Amino acid sequence: MSNRVPFTGEEKESLLTALDRHRDAVLWKLEGLDDEQLRRPMTPSGTNPLGLLKHLGGAELGWFRQTFGRDTGPLPFDVDADDSSDMRVEPHESTADILAFYARARADADEVIGELALDDLGTSWSGNSVSLRWVLIHMTTETARHAGHLDILRELIDGSTGDHDRS
Repeated sequence: MSNRVPFTGEEKESLLTALDRHRDAVLWKLEGLDDEQLRRPMTPSGTNPLGLLKHLGGAELGWFRQTFGRDTGPLPFDVDADDSSDMRVEPHESTADILAFYARARADADEVIGELALDDLGTSWSGNSVSLRWVLIHMTTETARHAGHLDILRELIDGSTGDHDRS
């Protein structure tokens, strides 16, 4: 992993770099797994690696785009109809589809991050006024949390451990 949070960097650069480190760790945890391993339910609730990636893509679009009044584009789930649909990979969804969705979500989120100041305000799904700074901290925490889940799932699948590529 090449992203290192600067020891003396600007706040926005540091926050985005921290988020990118966890985003990269999430993707690294999926590398080398085949389609069956990516979709295999690993918990009683059905959590699987690809479902976590789909969830994170939706979270990126919701928090960075929707919060700040931007269009999210098409979403591969409907949480209004089924609140766990963002965590579930449907049979018709390919691994490439979910990877592309996450890449789009990440790029769309980065666009908003680049355009706004840390103190710019948006409205969260719950109606709270939140700053871009708060959303960056929240999404870094959310992504790190799910990267930790992926650490455990990956170890259960094939024994691989570690929080980032050390090569």
